[in-house]
Amino acid sequence: MPKRVDHETRRRRIADAVCDLIGRAGIEAATLRQVAAVAGVSMGAVQRCFSTRQQMLIFAQDHVNRRVTERAQERIAASADPESVVTMLEQTLRAMLVVDDPELVEARVWIAFSAQAAVDPVVAAAQREQQRGLAELLELLVRLGQEGGRIAPEVVPAQVVEELIALVDGLTLQVIIGRQTPESALTVLRRSTAGLWR
Repeated sequence: MPKRVDHETRRRRIADAVCDLIGRAGIEAATLRQVAAVAGVSMGAVQRCFSTRQQMLIFAQDHVNRRVTERAQERIAASADPESVVTMLEQTLRAMLVVDDPELVEARVWIAFSAQAAVDPVVAAAQREQQRGLAELLELLVRLGQEGGRIAPEVVPAQVVEELIALVDGLTLQVIIGRQTPESALTVLRRSTAGLWR
């Protein structure tokens, strides 16, 4: 058991190094050699954890998504009404926006992975799978909101979820290029979701 824990800890450490490099210098900077140096491990250690750079990038992408999920869960738990569907949906969407970090590292990493997905079918497939799980979660929350009378019954869950995902993705890009600030993006998100609630 200790070996497995150490292996997973090392994989997360390597994923943090990947994200750090991508956030500072783009996805091209995340070579096996550079990742090993930033993670403070040998090239052999990186290669024992990931047989290809592509596997390493996909794991790092999953790692970012887990951090976003954890942040959403923490915010929900710390809110005044953690059982509320409104709280769950709002905090999940806010965490997806990934603009809380002052240096926008996670947002830059997300953009870099999206660009990589445009030219790498394996990364694209991993991203589609993550998006599918996210859409299912958001649809469930919308349906629960409808059942509880907080969201209008005429709202089509699948349709509104696709719109929300597109909105959050677009706002993240707008923050990265400097057209929106994190604060103004949150304002747009709140204004766009306000019409859902009853």
